Amino acid sequence: MIKKPAACSLVAGITLTLTLALSPSATAADAADAVSTSVSSSTSAPSTQSTIDALLSESGYSADLKAKIRAAAALLPSDWESRLATQSKRFGLADTTWYAQAQSAINAGDYQCGRTPVQDWLSAQMNGVNGFRMLLLSAMGGDQIPTYDALVFGRESKANYFGADGSYTTELNREMTGLKRFWDFDGSDVQLIPMHGDAYRDLDRITRVYVEVFGLDARSARANAEVVQAIVLNEPALRGGDSPYFTFNAFAFSPEPADIEQYGLTKRIIIGDGVLEGMRGIGLQDKAAPLGVLAHEYGHQVQFATNLFESPLTGPEATRRTELMADAFGTYYLVHARGSALNSQRTLDVEASFYNVGDCNFYMDSHHGTPNQRLKSAQFAVSIVDGAQDQGHKLSALEFDAAFETAFPEIVAPDNE
Repeated sequence: MIKKPAACSLVAGITLTLTLALSPSATAADAADAVSTSVSSSTSAPSTQSTIDALLSESGYSADLKAKIRAAAALLPSDWESRLATQSKRFGLADTTWYAQAQSAINAGDYQCGRTPVQDWLSAQMNGVNGFRMLLLSAMGGDQIPTYDALVFGRESKANYFGADGSYTTELNREMTGLKRFWDFDGSDVQLIPMHGDAYRDLDRITRVYVEVFGLDARSARANAEVVQAIVLNEPALRGGDSPYFTFNAFAFSPEPADIEQYGLTKRIIIGDGVLEGMRGIGLQDKAAPLGVLAHEYGHQVQFATNLFESPLTGPEATRRTELMADAFGTYYLVHARGSALNSQRTLDVEASFYNVGDCNFYMDSHHGTPNQRLKSAQFAVSIVDGAQDQGHKLSALEFDAAFETAFPEIVAPDNE
C-alpha cells in the first residue's frame, strides 16, 4: 500500500473485517449495520459522538463504563475522524487495516485467488471478540496505538526484542546486519524496530500517542487513553493487548522532512509480533518465514534509495509492481550465497510466507498481488540465483530491477495463460 513513498505494508492484503466468529451475538458486520441504522435519520454524516453512542448502546458495558467512555469521547475534537485519516495518510498507513477485500471484482477464471491459511488463522484469533466493542475502539483511534507507538516513538536499541517471547530477536538482528552489507546503498540510517501490544498496558504510552500524533490536549488525551485501555483489558480474547490483531503488520518507512523535524524520525522497518506469531501459527516453524518478512521490507528501503517507486503505472497496478519487486529483492538476498544462503526447504518457507499475504483487492490502491503472483515473484528471484554462472556474483539493485522488469509481465499474467 502506498499513498506516498513513505510506508509499505507486507500484510496490507490481509483482510480483517471481523465478520467471522467474533462472538455469538455481535460481529463487526452486525455492529456496522446497527450503527448505520441508528444514525440513518440524520441528513448529514454521523458525528464521532453519535457513532460511539450507537456502539455503546449495543456494547453490553456497565452503565459506569458507558458514562466514562461517553465523557472521554465528548472531549474529542469535532474534526476527529479527519485527524485520524490525515495521520494515517501522512505515515502511509491508510490501507494497512480495516478494509474489505473487493471480492466482487475477482474474475475466478483469470486468477486463482481464495482465502489463504494465514487469513483463516487470523480470523480464528478473534473468536469471542465483541464486534461492537472493536468498532468502538476503532472509532476512538485506539486500535492503532501499537502502530504509532512503534513508528513514532520506537528507537533502535539493544534492549529491543522481536516476537512476544523474544524468540526472533537474534535472527532478525543478524539479518538486518546482513541486508545492510548486501545491497549497494548506505543503509546505516535504517532502523529495525519491534511493535508490541504491551503499549496498551502503559497509560503513558497510550496518552502520548493521543497528544503527539492526534494533537489532543493533555486532559482529553488521558481520558481517552484510560477508556481505550479499559476496552482492551476488559476483553479477554484481546489478551491484554497481545492479540495478534493489534500488531499484525510489518512495513518500511522513509520520512518526509516534516516527519524528521517534528519527531526526529529516521528510515525504519517495523515488525509486529502478530506477523511473527501468524507465520508460526500456520505451521512455518522455521525462522525463514520471518526472515522473509524483514528481507521484503528492506527491499522497500532499496526502492526508496534507488527511486524504484517511479513508474508509469498508477493505482493498484503501481502498488502491485513495487510489492512484487520487494518480494523478489527479499528472496534474492535470502537465497544468494553472499546473503542468507538458505537451503531449499527454508526457501520454500519464505515462498509460503509471501503466498500467504497475497490479496485479491484488484481495484484498491493497496493491492499487493495475488498469492500466486507473490509466489511467482519469489520463484523468479530463486531462478536468477540458480541460473548465475558465478554463484558468488551479486547483482546491483538496478541490475536486479532490470531483470525483474523484464519478467514482470509474466509474473502478473493470469493463472490460466
